[in-house]
Amino acid sequence: MVKYNVKIHEFSDGYELANKLASRISDLLLKSIESKDRASLVVSGGTTPVQLFEVLADRDIPWSKVWITLADERWVDTASRDSNERLVREHLLKKKAGKAKFVGLFTGSTGAENGERECNLRISQIGLPFTVLVLGMGKDGHTASIFPGSKGLEKAVDMDSKSYCVTIKPGDSDYERMTLTLPTLLRSENIFLHITGPEKKEALDKALKGKNLAAMPIRYIFEKSTSPVEIYWAP
Repeated sequence: MVKYNVKIHEFSDGYELANKLASRISDLLLKSIESKDRASLVVSGGTTPVQLFEVLADRDIPWSKVWITLADERWVDTASRDSNERLVREHLLKKKAGKAKFVGLFTGSTGAENGERECNLRISQIGLPFTVLVLGMGKDGHTASIFPGSKGLEKAVDMDSKSYCVTIKPGDSDYERMTLTLPTLLRSENIFLHITGPEKKEALDKALKGKNLAAMPIRYIFEKSTSPVEIYWAP
């Protein structure tokens, strides 16, 4: 059996998970601010993190010293319902967290490839390593926008890449996407995988048992991370 460096935390429901993970993230951001006078948080889109965002937005943190960005973004206008930036602005960048410095990945360029240079410059302003990275995972085992079989997969997972982000196009998607590269994601001091529901647990169990990294790209994170990936799951 494959042995990945992970630690699984299980909770009774999504509310308990959101509160526990928000507390953990808050502590890590505060510790970074105390030692470095700054902190950074990378989050993911989708419906799963909404409850976490709502809880985190009201935590007592010197948010003006926190940089927030996305693990990936659909190449759509930020007013679109499909925009991860819109999701973050509606559910996280408000209340106390409204003072955080947000760095979006969508640049407004026609075509994601035309936005890569600007996107890389934006991420470089944050500074690495990131303090906290919160990833999600699809039922197919994708994470960020690193999808199995996607156009641009090899560039996205190239550990020798000097790019912070690259364009990627999932085969069944209507949109191009911008994703942080695997080496960029891994340059995080603390990595969390936030998933809920039985289907995601089934996908996780499958991912933890297999060796083919490209078949379920979350395995790249499990395999390449130098510290344990903490998995937060609730039914």
